[in-house]
Amino acid sequence: MSIARAERLVNLVLCLLSTRQFLSAERIRSIVPGYADAPTTEAFSRMFERDKTELRELGIPLETGRNNGFDGFDAVDGYRIARRDYELGDIDLEPDEAAAVALAARLWDSPELTGAAHRAIIKLRAAGVDVDQTSPAIVEPKVRTAEPSFSPLLGAVQAGKAVTFSYRRPTPAELRSRTIEPWGVVSWRGRWYVVGHDRDRGAPRCFRLSRIVGDVKVVGPADSVPRPENINLLDFVATTGSEPAPAATAKVWVARGKAAGVRRRAKVLGTRQIGGVAGDEVELELRFPESAASWLAGFGPDVLVIEPEVLRKSVYERLLEAAR
Repeated sequence: MSIARAERLVNLVLCLLSTRQFLSAERIRSIVPGYADAPTTEAFSRMFERDKTELRELGIPLETGRNNGFDGFDAVDGYRIARRDYELGDIDLEPDEAAAVALAARLWDSPELTGAAHRAIIKLRAAGVDVDQTSPAIVEPKVRTAEPSFSPLLGAVQAGKAVTFSYRRPTPAELRSRTIEPWGVVSWRGRWYVVGHDRDRGAPRCFRLSRIVGDVKVVGPADSVPRPENINLLDFVATTGSEPAPAATAKVWVARGKAAGVRRRAKVLGTRQIGGVAGDEVELELRFPESAASWLAGFGPDVLVIEPEVLRKSVYERLLEAAR
C-alpha cells in the first residue's frame, strides 16, 4: 500500500470514528485529506469504494445509514464507525506486558506526533461534524523527549534521507561534524540514540542525541538510505553505544514501609524523621542519574532525595511538572 493511501485510510478512520452522525460521501470528500486530489466525481467514487472495501477487510466495522433530522431522513446514505464495535474490550496484562505498554506510552508526548491528529479533529469541527467528546480522545499520542534533534532525525529515518550534524565528544572534548545514513532512533537506559551508517568512518555507529549540537540538516534525496536486514538497533546500542559511567552515590530518605523498589537497591544508613513522618536514610548507587530522577520521582512523597543537590532538583522539577 502506498504511503498516501495509508494516510488517507487513517484520516478516514479518524473522521468516521469521531462523529455520531452518518457522513455522506460528498461530505467525506470535502473533509478527509487525500480525496480532494481526485480529478472527477467518478474517480473519487472509485477511490472511496476501494477504501471502504479495504477498511472492511481490515475488520473495521463500517456502518451505513441515514441521519434523522427535522425534515426526515437524509436523502443519501452516510457512513460512520460505531465506537462500541471498534474499541477493544478489557484486556488483562501480565506484569511484563504492562511494563512494555507503559514504556511504549512514554514514547508519545511531543507536539510533533500529536499535531496531525489534533488538526484532524479541529478540521472536523470546523466542517460542522459533531465530534464525540464524551469519551477519551481517539488518538492521544504522548513521546516525551527534550532532545531537539529527535523530530528531524525521526523524520529523516521515515523519509530515508541522510543527515549531517555537529557532535560533541566527551573524550577528548571536541566538536566534530558527522554525516550518517540513519536507520532508526531508539531509547536505551534513559538516553536516546540514532543508529546508522557513518559516512565519515565508513562503518555503523550510534550517536547520543543529547550530544548533538545545533540543527540536524537533511542531505540527499528521499529513499536513498537502505536499512540493513536482520539488525537489532537496541542490541547495537547496548553493545557499542552505552559508555560505562562511574556510579554516583545518592542519599535518599524513604518513608517507613514504603518504596520497596528503592529499598531493594539501597543500603540503610539509619532512621530519620522528616516532616513528622518516620523513615530511613539510605544510600543508593546510581549509574544512570538521568533516568534515576524520573524513577525516584515516581514514588511521590514516599521518597526524598537528600543529596546530591543536582539529583534533588531534578526530582523536584519532575514533581512540579506532575503537579501542574
